[in-house]
Amino acid sequence: MTSTARAGIPDPAVNTFQVDLRGLVDLLSHHLYSSPRVYVRELLQNAVDAVTARRAHDPAAVVRIRLAAGGGQVSIEDSGIGLTADEVHTLLATIGRSSKRGGEQGLESARREFLGQFGIGLLACFVVARQIRVVTRSARTPDAPPVEWLASDDGSYTVRVLPDEARPEPGTTVHLEPRPGAEEWTTPARVEELARDFGSLLPYDITFADDAGNESPVTDRPAVWDRPHPTPGARRVALAGHCSRVFGFSPLDTIDLDLPVAGVRGVAYVLPEATSPAHRAGHRVYLKGMLLTDHADNLLPDWAFFVRAVLDTDTLRPTASRENLYDDETLAAVRDALGTRIRDWLTGLAAGEPERLASFLSVHHLGVKSLARHDAELLDLMLPWLPFETSDGQVSLDEFAAAHGEIHFTRTVEEFRQIAPIAAAHGLGVVNAGYTYDADLLALLPAVRPGIRVTELDAGAVTDRLDAVETTAELALAAFLATARARLSPLACDVVLRAFQPVTVPALFLDDRQARHERDRATAQEGADDLWGDILGALRGAAPRARLVLNHNNPLIRRIAGLPDTELTGLAVESLYGQALLMSQRPLRPHDTTLLNRAFLGLLEWATHPTAPHTASEEDPK
Repeated sequence: MTSTARAGIPDPAVNTFQVDLRGLVDLLSHHLYSSPRVYVRELLQNAVDAVTARRAHDPAAVVRIRLAAGGGQVSIEDSGIGLTADEVHTLLATIGRSSKRGGEQGLESARREFLGQFGIGLLACFVVARQIRVVTRSARTPDAPPVEWLASDDGSYTVRVLPDEARPEPGTTVHLEPRPGAEEWTTPARVEELARDFGSLLPYDITFADDAGNESPVTDRPAVWDRPHPTPGARRVALAGHCSRVFGFSPLDTIDLDLPVAGVRGVAYVLPEATSPAHRAGHRVYLKGMLLTDHADNLLPDWAFFVRAVLDTDTLRPTASRENLYDDETLAAVRDALGTRIRDWLTGLAAGEPERLASFLSVHHLGVKSLARHDAELLDLMLPWLPFETSDGQVSLDEFAAAHGEIHFTRTVEEFRQIAPIAAAHGLGVVNAGYTYDADLLALLPAVRPGIRVTELDAGAVTDRLDAVETTAELALAAFLATARARLSPLACDVVLRAFQPVTVPALFLDDRQARHERDRATAQEGADDLWGDILGALRGAAPRARLVLNHNNPLIRRIAGLPDTELTGLAVESLYGQALLMSQRPLRPHDTTLLNRAFLGLLEWATHPTAPHTASEEDPK
């Protein structure tokens, strides 16, 4: 007879899990959880849920949770609800069963306060453990003796009843023995770090004890955004320190995110540097005080890419791994409400703190423009502050509209760079709408500022606004213009003569979208086979050609126009075309590159052998 039998305690019976445990551990390790670190969360979660159930059963109960690591072991002790022998069999060894489901009397009443929702529980600790030992005693059945549940990662477990002195008080202690290769996850320093990361906002006092017996608090409540501060400035300093610790940057500003109806409370930190609208920021989310994720990318609207948020929620639904938020209708509603909070913050700055708003917009005007595309009221509010690139420099649309009765815009940055110097010299108001969101906002401008006219500007309109040259002067240059047109016609470019400012610009290359499309089509047709060449040829349209506008006010143009040698004149015109094309920052086609090389080498020939006879190159630019 064994010693336990002599003491009146039956020998433990060996049982088998109703699942392939090794397969489950592989599933958890490689497919459900992103890292073995989550085992600490599972330990804390079970302890907190047990204490919550104990408080529901006995509100006067004194509860505690103590996590410890040392000597290659990890343990956690709580004074929670505990389990009976039957409950141990039912709840700890059957996947899919949860002590928080209906039918387990005394727990369902506190269901909303529980962290765990999926019934995997302690078995998840096998991601780092070779063996799990649980010693527990039920608070609901005071006469029930303590019970030991001892499980191995080979899929076997034993349950035995212990003497009363093994655990005199209700509660549970869990001991983990790490598996070979997982020791790094069970060192005291790592366990304490993970405990603070996951559990700093949990609702019960939790302590950590290292291998020397030194104890320190894990929890740090209330959350920094809920703590009282003597002044608003002191609160901003405290929040900035929290942001620096959590995200590694000092925020430009902070935004309170408080949705009591949705059970959400937290803060958004404004990034101190501009970021791309395509960047998906990771936000830090706690579920009932337990860290859920610090990579939530679906918490805020896409336009709010200029903030990083930290919040605690008791209503949003986690994914199965409890490492992100489940994107459902509730999250969509919370996301919209949080977006409204950020919008209200912007509105408040515009109404009462223009200096803070200007500081914010100097960095994050792109995010506000993104939001304003869908909110005419916000666009109206932000127009005095939002910067746009214009022919008058970097100014707001309100300021620009006050100086120009009609606003013209270009759809690309290249078009604006061609036109802006000339437009500024001739008093023409042009906005660069080639940047993200600017064209959309200009389209909305007449709706929020009635009376302002907004029109798109093209190359022909610019040419028409430049001063025409007197007829006699243009007739005197007829031969020169004919040579210039003949040299550039194969490049689908017309030549016109105008007088414009600044006088330092000898030539201006102008085209518009239709002209570029036609040139691209012609280039593609030349390199296509017969079938595609015929198809592209059928798509030929009557689009206007590009224009090289020669400045009659420029002395160089007058000197070139007076050259007696037709070939030298042609080379000079091709050089002017190439220089104007480069100044417009257009991509060069193969034809353009050939022309530039020929013109450059031709001018070098003239410069080094001015008296030698020269003939046109046989290389056709077409």
